[in-house]
Amino acid sequence: MRIAQIAPLHEAVPPKLYGGTERVVSYLTEELVDMGHDVTLFASGDSITKAKLKAAWPQALRLDPSLRDRLAPQFLLLEKVYEHAHEFDVLHFHIDYFPASLFSRQNTPFLTTLHGRLDLPELGPVYGNLPPQNIVAISESQSRPLREANFIATIHHGLPVNLLCPQPVPQDYVAFLGRICPEKRADRAIRIARQAGVRLKLAAKIDAVDADYHAQVIAPMLGPDAELIGEISDREKSSFLSGAKALLMPIDWPEPFGLVMIEAMACGTPVIAYDHGSVPEIIEDGVTGFIVKNEQEAVAALKKAEELNRKLIRQRFEVRFSARRMAQDYVKTYESLLAIGRPKLRLVQ
Repeated sequence: MRIAQIAPLHEAVPPKLYGGTERVVSYLTEELVDMGHDVTLFASGDSITKAKLKAAWPQALRLDPSLRDRLAPQFLLLEKVYEHAHEFDVLHFHIDYFPASLFSRQNTPFLTTLHGRLDLPELGPVYGNLPPQNIVAISESQSRPLREANFIATIHHGLPVNLLCPQPVPQDYVAFLGRICPEKRADRAIRIARQAGVRLKLAAKIDAVDADYHAQVIAPMLGPDAELIGEISDREKSSFLSGAKALLMPIDWPEPFGLVMIEAMACGTPVIAYDHGSVPEIIEDGVTGFIVKNEQEAVAALKKAEELNRKLIRQRFEVRFSARRMAQDYVKTYESLLAIGRPKLRLVQ
């Protein structure tokens, strides 16, 4: 099958450090190539892939300090894909609602995976008035608020099975991995670890928009038992997560998926997560971690985390969240689109 993967330009594919969407696009693209498909990746020029790379911009937008209009390269990306659309059997977008209007005016079947939160009130009118398009959700929870969109499938993310693996290291701290921002609630993680009497390591980035939150809320809470070590790469994650008694994910928002949960599971590390968004779809309570509702429950769960079987957690990851499983699910979806040729409409009840 001739497949085009169209990635956001904000980060390279894969990203150098943080970047969930671009990371998933990379995993999917490489797995499709390994399965024998003819794949072209439309992305920034500093991307690395076994697929054919068509660069819509020389480098990731985040790394270009001279750029003032960040929408301009995205529209150039759309034009480049449109120019080559006839060369593919299917076009797979990862750039939200941007393709809908233009690509509804051509004949190559296309679909869009939505990677972000969909409970924002402004999205309803947008999707309610756009031309019909095929949408894939990354969790059932993510899709529920947006009844106006034509969801044709829910496909959970996956990781290459050998990307992150359990390491033979002692577990002597708890981990927080991701971003320092209000919705991820690193402050809760610090309080939970302190109440449980366990050291916490926070491997997290701080975006400019969250600098004040970090300075005013998180920085004053740090100390010898709560250490911010900064962003880490995939090369460092296996050791970091394997050395943790558990991963703390005390989120305060409707998490669309939460890639960090399956990264921890790949290392055999239990996840203690608040009951929001996709968490109940990803975590098997009492098997791969614990789903909690408050700090007291999280502290109690942290004390039970060592009772969970880390080998079984890794096995559940391999069964449920491998990149091969993700790619196979997408291929089935592509095939269904090829069978009908145009967007498959679903009446919203």
